Amino acid sequence: MEEVKLHGCWVSGFSTRVVWTLKLKGIPYEYIEEDLPNNNKSPQLLKYNPVYKKVPVLVHAGKPICESMIIVEYIDEIWPHNSLLPADPFEKAQARFWVKYVEDKGLAVFTLFLSIGEKPEKAIKDSQEFLRVIEDHCLCDDKKFYAGDNINIVDIALGGIIHWLEVIQEVVEVKLFEYDKFPRLHSWITHFRSVPVINQNLPDRSKMLVFYKHVREQILALS
Repeated sequence: MEEVKLHGCWVSGFSTRVVWTLKLKGIPYEYIEEDLPNNNKSPQLLKYNPVYKKVPVLVHAGKPICESMIIVEYIDEIWPHNSLLPADPFEKAQARFWVKYVEDKGLAVFTLFLSIGEKPEKAIKDSQEFLRVIEDHCLCDDKKFYAGDNINIVDIALGGIIHWLEVIQEVVEVKLFEYDKFPRLHSWITHFRSVPVINQNLPDRSKMLVFYKHVREQILALS
């Protein structure tokens, strides 16, 4: 097998998406932890991703691929076993639609984290709208995951947002992800985290809280 390397950061949900994908497919790889919290980017990262200069970056046979969900789909095409995308063209298009939605609208969660002021109304509203659409239109009561009993590319995309949302809402002291309002999402995240490959490759929640609280304090101090 040609050499596979992943440049990532432990606190990044986007990096974790790629880790999950590689683990689900059983692909051996070398992991390179980038010290992004201290803004210490390796020369290799800057070489492989000179445009955005961020993680994750997958390097396969010396060739870099950037952006988490592009990487996930690349992996799925190169190693098609345990496919994350449906074979049916319509179902594949639907899955890609939801991945695109999560990518576009899920960032509201991180905007909330960066919002300054006592009432970041727009970020809260956008985050709630994102969760509501996923709850009402993306997930189903009769399915463990997006497409059924097996993890799909949509689950990978969503997992890189929701686990982080639970930490961020605690740090900013805004309750968004309540069970009575989003029962499907809560059921989904419980099933998702019960999969060993997912659970064993989640960053430690207490460590995440310490990290995000520290960053939040720095943001507020600069405001």
